[in-house]
Amino acid sequence: MVDTPAGMDNANDHEHEHESGPLAELVTLRDWLRYAVSRFNREGLFFGHGSADAFDEAAWLLLHTLALPLDKLEPFLDACITSEERDALLQVIERRVTERLPAAYITNEAWLGDFRFYVDQRVIVPRSYFAELLGEGFSPWIEDERSISEVLDLCTGSGCLAILMAHVFPNAHVVAADLSEDALDVARRNIADYHLEDRVEPVRSDVFSGLQNRRFDLIVCNPPYVTSASMHDLPAEYRHEPRMALAAGDDGLDVVRRVIGEAGRHLAPGGVLAVEVGHNRHIMEQAFPDLPLIWLSATGGDDKVFLLNAEDLPPSAG
Repeated sequence: MVDTPAGMDNANDHEHEHESGPLAELVTLRDWLRYAVSRFNREGLFFGHGSADAFDEAAWLLLHTLALPLDKLEPFLDACITSEERDALLQVIERRVTERLPAAYITNEAWLGDFRFYVDQRVIVPRSYFAELLGEGFSPWIEDERSISEVLDLCTGSGCLAILMAHVFPNAHVVAADLSEDALDVARRNIADYHLEDRVEPVRSDVFSGLQNRRFDLIVCNPPYVTSASMHDLPAEYRHEPRMALAAGDDGLDVVRRVIGEAGRHLAPGGVLAVEVGHNRHIMEQAFPDLPLIWLSATGGDDKVFLLNAEDLPPSAG
């Protein structure tokens, strides 16, 4: 869109305002960090996409915008901010506040441990208890990482868990499956960024429908599992994420039921299925009282991921 002269006048007025007005008092990164934290707290933003609170989120956004190392805030706190940088900092702070966009969508960047991933609004922001479990080699359920030859990341989204698995299981071929072609486009970008095109295979699949008779030593699944009631109460930040990656019916188990019902046909003998269900343990145990669900623990939360051995899946799934 071409600016009219009036539009340009307004833009110039705005620039002049924050150069000579109250924001002119923000000189150093320390000043801008304090300002951003105050803005975020006053506006009641929600933090659940990689940052624990307003301080962490503000530090991440400001350091990223300034092209500074994300793990080195202290050395730069008293550095002066240029006028050009001030414009950029103000823009990201205002976007976070007014649009309620998760910071990862503003930076197009999300992290799981030491792994960086490209993200946009075609995928949910990566966050999973599996990151820690995979970091431990999925021990003790997997005894030898090098013995694993075929693994599946079901509902892969950005491809983050598939990429983690490619690093954890060095001899494995990894399938990254998702129903959303948009999500798979993002996954392909991340797979290429890690130069894993020869080991990680993106596949469009509605649960297992696109996988024919393929079998896997390990199936990891972080499916949609938000209940209807919880969807209604989601903070604004979550509403920017694809609904199909979150909503899973009245009890949050629409996709999980299909996974359990079909997984037996796709697990190799001795294989393992692991599924993340968030806070739905009690719903799972009510829905599947006869399944020997093994609940896993992680520092980020216990009883959010269940595990089933191939031989424990219901006979109808085999």
